[in-house]
Amino acid sequence: MTTTNWAAFEKAEPEFAAAVRARFAQYPHHVLATLRKDGSPRVTGLNVGIRGGELWLGMMAGSMKAKDLQRDPRFALHTNPGEGESMPDGDVRISGRAVELLDPPELHRYAEETETPHPFHLFHADLTEVVHVGVEGDDLVIRTWTPEHGLHTLRRGDDDEPPREDPVS
Repeated sequence: MTTTNWAAFEKAEPEFAAAVRARFAQYPHHVLATLRKDGSPRVTGLNVGIRGGELWLGMMAGSMKAKDLQRDPRFALHTNPGEGESMPDGDVRISGRAVELLDPPELHRYAEETETPHPFHLFHADLTEVVHVGVEGDDLVIRTWTPEHGLHTLRRGDDDEPPREDPVS
């Protein structure tokens, strides 16, 4: 199975990746969805970081979200919507699989670089989908990137017309 980290996404779609990164940078706290032992969803807050070519998910030792990811690595991450209702920069969702970093020297290095208190769990994201939803004029614009299909853009008006896909460049 091919893995796609942040660096591979950024290389494939630098402008789109920059817009996604900027949206995450607007607020430090975001929303992570994991799967509980019984398969039901768990939604929790999380700070994320993009550094060294990886999207990092860090959490307190023994947290339920860490246990969820250790059992089933699938996750979805949604940007903080921010204040008000306008969301001028849209919103972003990332889906993927979390890969736990277990190497003590690497964990220690990360902790020193980010001033993260020990003990903690640290996962990097294997990206399966990145979605940015925004408004341009009268259109709702949905940009979706996957490793298999690249970037696609779908536009929906506020009328009865069917959605329109932008031509692939």
